[in-house]
Amino acid sequence: MRYRTIGTDPATRREVSVLSLGAMLFGTATDEATSYAILDRYVEAGGTFIDTSDNYAFWQNGGQGGESEELLGRWRRSRGVGDEIVIATKLGARPLAPGTSYVDNPEGLSAKVIRESAERSRERLGMDRLHLLYAHIEDRTVPLEETVTAFAELVAEGTVGLLGASNHRAWRVERARVLAAAAGLPGYEVLQYHHSYLQRRFDLPSELDPDGDLGAVGPDLASYLRAEPQLTLVAYSPLIRGGYTRADRLGPAYDLPSTLGRLAALREVAAETGATVNQVVLAWLMGGDVPAIPLVGASSVAQLDESLAAVDLELTAEQRDRLDQSR
Repeated sequence: MRYRTIGTDPATRREVSVLSLGAMLFGTATDEATSYAILDRYVEAGGTFIDTSDNYAFWQNGGQGGESEELLGRWRRSRGVGDEIVIATKLGARPLAPGTSYVDNPEGLSAKVIRESAERSRERLGMDRLHLLYAHIEDRTVPLEETVTAFAELVAEGTVGLLGASNHRAWRVERARVLAAAAGLPGYEVLQYHHSYLQRRFDLPSELDPDGDLGAVGPDLASYLRAEPQLTLVAYSPLIRGGYTRADRLGPAYDLPSTLGRLAALREVAAETGATVNQVVLAWLMGGDVPAIPLVGASSVAQLDESLAAVDLELTAEQRDRLDQSR
């Protein structure tokens, strides 16, 4: 395993593995025994960065979520896991009532919600301090100053370490960071967005954003990350839910002239290296000009092992250039 440091403050920064494990479906679609086996294998391989959320996975049973955090809490206790394994969770997108969702009825990012939801996450996870806490989605109904201050208070109290944001527009992230810096408060240092090798369209509406430009790394966010190298990018859905091996799963967001050429380049490099296409994608992300920490999901140990092998895959400069230039 390889590692990198996230965060800049010596009091909260952490060294984490360059590959993160997503626990979104643990405790719902992925049963407890399988979830434990995947988690055990990840730690055995040197993995130290696990991701969840307080709303995972509400859509599986029409509830409000929390099953993933609860399972991780049970696994931590059963294995004697402590702060050596960094747990990241999120708040803001938990449905306020069963049968609703973050689209029509999210908990939001008020000071009250941030404090109460963070406390519930700590209880489910069995942790005194959340290592990394994300604002999961934007909340335009609450002044940004209130959200920034509420997160900072948890850091000051020692119940939260690092702060992050997911699915926010780049200007909202920057505005929050400016407000925090001006007040001498900790701000967002880790950004979690959908990011992968294939280029995608940003003109299609989604649940999160009718304008279609929210939730994924586009030109604006990529430029922002290059200008702010102290920020860490965590890339969720890096393998596009199996889209690199099942083209029918790519969907209209990847209906671009560049798709066929980039898929062909991936297959060429995979053949040259003896790796799978998925492994080439993960290696490309980890070593890019904006190096990302891929956040991979797995429903079996075999799936996880494929992703873990990408950590040791070194792409040559020529291979990277060929992948980057493919159209």
